[in-house]
Amino acid sequence: MKKNVIIGGAVALVVVAAVVCFVKFGLGPYHSSYVTAMCVTSNTSTKAKVSFSTLKGTMVYKLKCDGEKGRELTYTASLESGNAKVYYDCDGTKRELFTIRSGEKVDASLKDLPKGKIYVIIETDGKVSDGDFEFRIK
Repeated sequence: MKKNVIIGGAVALVVVAAVVCFVKFGLGPYHSSYVTAMCVTSNTSTKAKVSFSTLKGTMVYKLKCDGEKGRELTYTASLESGNAKVYYDCDGTKRELFTIRSGEKVDASLKDLPKGKIYVIIETDGKVSDGDFEFRIK
């Protein structure tokens, strides 16, 4: 009986350690944490899109730049109310891409991206509503 308890405890410890390692090392440097209503989102290796009725928090998307240096991140965004900042990271440094405020629209691009992973991070300043964000690697 005592042997079964020890084995069960060891198995539980291994499972917990595996989950902690996966969460800590398997998901990348940025994590999404948000509350949303009526949200539609998609993320492929070269495109990320989100449309929502309300959003509060942080959404993270990972894109991949496969080509040589000179690749481009195009982005569009609109927001009915509230404020949000969008950041990107392609080399381990988080940089601001743009800020969007109530009623604004953004349509721009970032050129000369290096080959590799590119994280796009949307951070709201409180609750925002009626937003559309789209990011695409070209």
